[in-house]
Amino acid sequence: MLNRDWRAEFPILARKTYLNSCSLGALSRTALARVAAFHDEWHEYGASAWYELWMGRLAELRERVARLLHARTDEVALTASVSAGLASFASALDYHRRPRVVVADLDFPTLAYAWINRPDVELVRVPSDDGFTIDPARFAAAVDERTALIATSHVCFTTGAIQPLRALAEIAHRNGALLLVDAYQSAGQVPIDVRADDIDVLLTGPLKWLLGGPGLAYIRVRSDLIPRLSPTVTGWFAARGQFEFDITSFEPNADARRFALGTPALPTVHSALGGQELIDELGVPAIRARNRALTAQLLDALAAAGMRVRGPARDDERRSAIVMIEHPDPAHAVAALARQDVIVDSRPGYVRVSPHFYNDARDIECFMNALRAAGT
Repeated sequence: MLNRDWRAEFPILARKTYLNSCSLGALSRTALARVAAFHDEWHEYGASAWYELWMGRLAELRERVARLLHARTDEVALTASVSAGLASFASALDYHRRPRVVVADLDFPTLAYAWINRPDVELVRVPSDDGFTIDPARFAAAVDERTALIATSHVCFTTGAIQPLRALAEIAHRNGALLLVDAYQSAGQVPIDVRADDIDVLLTGPLKWLLGGPGLAYIRVRSDLIPRLSPTVTGWFAARGQFEFDITSFEPNADARRFALGTPALPTVHSALGGQELIDELGVPAIRARNRALTAQLLDALAAAGMRVRGPARDDERRSAIVMIEHPDPAHAVAALARQDVIVDSRPGYVRVSPHFYNDARDIECFMNALRAAGT
């Protein structure tokens, strides 16, 4: 629960005011212990640790991620990045009858890049009318019987807006298309239920709000879709007979692991397990409530200072813990804040602040004081 001394769990908080979980979650002592144990096992077992210990850790992580998403373990696979997961999944689709893929202008570019260079795909970009959200009607107007899928974000990375996934699933499915969700900016800060929202494919990873670091991602594919999809972008962790080392033929895994590629980054697997332990202990609904309170405090302070923000209204259910503050020179401001040991990030035209459950009211006050000192 949130009555634990969470600040002591994250060493960076003893030295910095860290408000940049949207870029990289803070490293916990629990995750450090997991990685240290991995190194000890490497010393003790050598390569036999793969069979005696580490394959079991891959399974443990898949199980934990499945619970986080309200999915089944056999629907989840580990991959190197969202880009890698997208490449594998995209290679399994037949674009002959359905060549259209619909993305949003507010999506992270990775989603468009998965299809932008394919001559057999018509990539459609849905615009935002207000600059921080996408009206579902815009998706409805772009999706037709030629659409293979909607591929869009759960939380928009430059506005913090939360998209209505169930509404998007209904738009996709009534036209015979699929819904693919990039949840990299939401998993760990906003509850996700792939069954309740009828999501076909979801990708995320431990880099940000899940506190596990870089080098790993997760792909969840709806169970009844898996047998119908055979990726051509693949690797040996996707093979059913992985340890048969058969170079003459390839049969994909029966479950979502057919969307895996090569050997997972084991250090990150272990740090991700450490981060996931903490997320599981708190529960994402409690994290969401905590982050909403911190975000509300920040938005109130910014309004009192006369600073403008981009995104949904303060009390809007669509607002996540990503706050975009208008600034004439955000890169300069972020550098000036860093010199005061306040760590945030920038995007063109904005200073980006992203509190997480381990932050407190003092962090918000420190940020506001540092921002004023840096000049607005």
